[in-house]
Amino acid sequence: MKNRYLIIFIIFLYSISISAQNEAYTKGVYVDKQKNSMPYRFLQPKKMEKGKKYPLVLFLHGAGERGNDNESQLRNGGTVFSNPANRDKYPCFVLFPQCPEGAYWSLEKRPEKGYKSDNPLPKDTPITSHLRLVKELLDETLATYPIDPKRVYIMGISMGAIATLDMVYRFPDTFDKAVSICGATNIERMREFKGKTKFRFYHGDIDDVIPVTYSREAYEALKSTGKKVEYIEFYGANHNAWHPAFNTKDFLEWSFR
Repeated sequence: MKNRYLIIFIIFLYSISISAQNEAYTKGVYVDKQKNSMPYRFLQPKKMEKGKKYPLVLFLHGAGERGNDNESQLRNGGTVFSNPANRDKYPCFVLFPQCPEGAYWSLEKRPEKGYKSDNPLPKDTPITSHLRLVKELLDETLATYPIDPKRVYIMGISMGAIATLDMVYRFPDTFDKAVSICGATNIERMREFKGKTKFRFYHGDIDDVIPVTYSREAYEALKSTGKKVEYIEFYGANHNAWHPAFNTKDFLEWSFR
């Protein structure tokens, strides 16, 4: 019985710690000229030196964090940047926009057969309204804060990883590094990619939502054209490979290197 209460108490303290770390992110809502809006959370370096410019990370969440509460998007990945140790070691700006419930970052709708068929993602489609808002929010942030334009990074999980690769393809000169976790893309896009972005892919080998073959093929496609790309596969991991990815020893070190 005592052990049970101890476990409950530890979980309680952990939840308080997570909540406190997420409070470091200020809340905002981006509104465009047509009054379309997108909630987002924003983290700034704790201390900024005059005249110095800092990296920025754009993080795109997965389908499970959609909504308009401006909270859920921090559920997976938020504390990676806001925990005190990482915040001291890697001072940076971080943007976490939130996609509306029922919508998709880079797709008008989910592929009819899911991700079980070969290359289900279209190669040439107009940018979605949601990613357009993300890009406008990013551009506004870059113009407002002391951010190094050569150190803009993009990361995403699941639906957000698909959007990450979509954004990099559409804006090849914007992002220095891209991290895709449990993602997918149209392979022809990777073969034709002309930018200098450096990529890292993470995927679980038994992913039953977005098969691991998508990351493997994207890695091979980029590698075949001489791009700088790395691939890390987790044995026994399903569609939750962001957990071991975030705990990879050099997860942030690689990005901020």
